[in-house]
Amino acid sequence: MTGKYFKKDDSIKFIDCPFLLLYKEEGEMGKLTKPVVREIIDDFTDEIEKRKTKGPKPAKTVIDFRNERKHGIERDVYLVPFDILRYRKDNGRISSDVLHYEKNYGLLDEKSEETQKILRKILEEKDGEKTEELTQSIKHEEQREPAIITCDGFLINGNRRKMVLEKLWDETHDNRFLNMKVVILPGKNDEGGSPNLLEIEQIENRYQLQSDGKAEYYAFDRALSIKRKMALGMSLDEQLRDDPVFSGLDKKTFEKAVREYTDDYLKPLECIDRYLDMLDRQELYGTISSGLGDPEGRWQAFYDYYNSVYKKLEDSNQRAALGIAENEVGKIESVAFKIIRLRQIDGVPSLSKVHQVMRRLPSWLSNGDAKKEILKLVEVKIHLSKDECRDKNGNEYDVNMVDKLWCTKNRSQIINQVKKAAFLQENKEERETPLELLESALKKLNHDSMDPEAVPVAQFSKAMDLARDIKKRAQEIESEFYHLEKEASDFTKKKKK
Repeated sequence: MTGKYFKKDDSIKFIDCPFLLLYKEEGEMGKLTKPVVREIIDDFTDEIEKRKTKGPKPAKTVIDFRNERKHGIERDVYLVPFDILRYRKDNGRISSDVLHYEKNYGLLDEKSEETQKILRKILEEKDGEKTEELTQSIKHEEQREPAIITCDGFLINGNRRKMVLEKLWDETHDNRFLNMKVVILPGKNDEGGSPNLLEIEQIENRYQLQSDGKAEYYAFDRALSIKRKMALGMSLDEQLRDDPVFSGLDKKTFEKAVREYTDDYLKPLECIDRYLDMLDRQELYGTISSGLGDPEGRWQAFYDYYNSVYKKLEDSNQRAALGIAENEVGKIESVAFKIIRLRQIDGVPSLSKVHQVMRRLPSWLSNGDAKKEILKLVEVKIHLSKDECRDKNGNEYDVNMVDKLWCTKNRSQIINQVKKAAFLQENKEERETPLELLESALKKLNHDSMDPEAVPVAQFSKAMDLARDIKKRAQEIESEFYHLEKEASDFTKKKKK
């Protein structure tokens, strides 16, 4: 994590990052020396204490906090009116929305009612299908599992449940929906003290991995949540160890899982950050996607760009195999980002979504003629002129309108070059002789990336089926050539007679 270092006093420095302030000792730039303490709001704490009541049976439960689950330490379950509970803006499931909002409009203050309304609106618009499932569940079975809150009422686990209870109360005024079952974490004067920010992230990480009626993470928000936890000092290894699926794995398999999460979440996010830097839109993540239901969302495009294209550009051997010079890497990324910005390729059904283009891009780059056509997009300017970014009254358009205007201006040229590259590659593939196809197939099977250990465990069965099919087809082709060779030999012998 990089950022600006400032002198805070004679011995302390701090780093400014999108998520928080991390305090470090002088000279220890990479090591957190003290966990960041979360501020406790005394007035909110007093209100919780006054209005909480003992919850229904079971009156106690064990939660994943510190070592309490390991030692079976139980905590009381209380009923607390939802109107004194508050959403947290650091809820991992709305990370992209919150960061985008704050970049546009300034920091959100969780203590204010206005911010609480904004956070509720974001939650309401996020993953409507899961929200409806949870609404029906609570309507018929009420709240099953207690939420987890700080001593001053901020929800660590249960933000969406509060939103659903508020909605049901507004609709029915049924007292069943007036209170939330909660476990209250210790305050600053309680045994063990209140949780610091890292401990809060650890709790969220443990509970976010359970899907019991809760919204599944959209991959983009998951990536941002992982990044925020890493900024707090919770490594990716530690985050995965909290997941029962990974906790019991042997070292080699676990390291493979870490690599997969890096490739699936962190590396695509790095590509997104470079794209936003290119547009001078640092942290405006809402311009990438508004969520799982966003028909124009581009997370998948960046995922495919990293895994299909950029990983090859990073590897000198794979670059050489594709015939790409090191000084072409920046040009290729620029072109890819422009295609992704377009969102959709009209007139080419098999490439209508830009993520499909990213999957095909390596084959075009390996074809000299196709590469020449696609790299012509380097000349497309990424920025509009100042006048093009303003309306007739001189007011600046918002970034979404700027994107639409940019796409309108450049759509035809980008689509034409994509079509030309696709056509040239298809023609080349059609012209390839059987011998060329066999040599190409062998080359791919012997490629450095053909590492069985890189295949996810869940896909072992599919990989073995493919290997068997390849073996079967290879034997059939060998048999065909054997018989053709034998026939040719017999014909030659007859001819000599």
